[in-house]
Amino acid sequence: MHVLFLTDNFPPEVNAPASRTFEHCREWVKAGHRVTVITCAPNFPQGRVFEGYHNRLLAREAMDGIEVVRVWSYIAANEGIVRRTLDYVSFMVTATLASLRVRRPDVVIATSPQFFTACAGYLASRLRRAPFIFELRDLWPESIRAVGAMRQSLILDWLEKLELFLYRKAKIIIPVTNAFKRNLVARGIQPAKIHVVTNGADLSLFRPREKDGELAEMLGLTGKFVAGYIGTHGLAHALETLLETTRLLQEEGQDDIHLLFLGNGASKTALRARAVELKLTNVTFLDTVPKADVVRYWSVLDASVIHLRRIDLFTTVIPSKLFECMAMGIPVLHGVPGESAEIVEGGRVGLIFEPENAQQLRDRLITLSRNRQLAKELGANGIEAARKFDRAHLANRMLQLIEGSLLSDVGERQVDDPQKTIGETLI
Repeated sequence: MHVLFLTDNFPPEVNAPASRTFEHCREWVKAGHRVTVITCAPNFPQGRVFEGYHNRLLAREAMDGIEVVRVWSYIAANEGIVRRTLDYVSFMVTATLASLRVRRPDVVIATSPQFFTACAGYLASRLRRAPFIFELRDLWPESIRAVGAMRQSLILDWLEKLELFLYRKAKIIIPVTNAFKRNLVARGIQPAKIHVVTNGADLSLFRPREKDGELAEMLGLTGKFVAGYIGTHGLAHALETLLETTRLLQEEGQDDIHLLFLGNGASKTALRARAVELKLTNVTFLDTVPKADVVRYWSVLDASVIHLRRIDLFTTVIPSKLFECMAMGIPVLHGVPGESAEIVEGGRVGLIFEPENAQQLRDRLITLSRNRQLAKELGANGIEAARKFDRAHLANRMLQLIEGSLLSDVGERQVDDPQKTIGETLI
């Protein structure tokens, strides 16, 4: 089987869509399938092309057996509606055109979070006469409304109509949460075509390891209780709450608790400025590091903070970093209600706090820093719970869904042309 996968994020980018796509495609190649990925030059989230890459009209490379086709796009930082829209639309156009240069795909998959990529996937599937599968990572454009990045408008209304059109045209839809499935069903999408494959962690990379003492010393964190936020610093994450928590701790003289920020995003400059304004000495900001190195930084953490704005939409999401810190055996301080909080509470892998409530986060930090036995138990529970979210198993589950959709498509074609065999259809 030849899978054509469209995504605007792919390694060496290290965000959740890039990691999930790469790890799934890698497993499919191991299973003996051919996989071609169409993506753009790596630039997320700062809008600068990574060293060693160029924003060319078309470039090719191989990555763990995956054929990677990189196309030109208008590159912008992860901020500003107009420039980001130009980024999305340009990739939609060039990715669609590039799909014509890919030899005989059997299926076309496109992933969100922004669905202009899904538009390209649908167009490519029509041009190549292959089934279209929509991997749903975000309810976009609903998330734009939720964070206030764009005012209510006829444009958003039109985008929602386009969103529903794509859902209806997809052979199957693969959302990453059960809440997403419920949302789609409530909006009239057939439940039978929706199959949940959650996010997970690469357990060969994210696993328990000793604290990296050399790194801790280099960062000035030796002897500290280190809580960390690792990931994108975006509008949705409301990381001002974490700074307010550190302000409370500093004023109270809780000098042994330190907060580490690792990553980049639209809010990082403002967060740094706010930390300086508050004269915080218990905060460290670091830029994004390669995926293979991030486990060193996870290892110095005594707790991981996961946080999103207090918005109803975010009760439907499951931040992928949850599975990574579980796999590492790091207790979670979780400020996201809903389906992800159920995982935290059900597996007893961390402590819950209310989103945007700095006082509650402060209380949970003190609890874990003073009760190391509790922190140890939560971490051990996380290691056990993470086994259910092994990326290799999840990739195999998605592969079975893809293969099932192809067999279904073959059956439909045979009804139209009884003389055509399954082998003739798939070759």
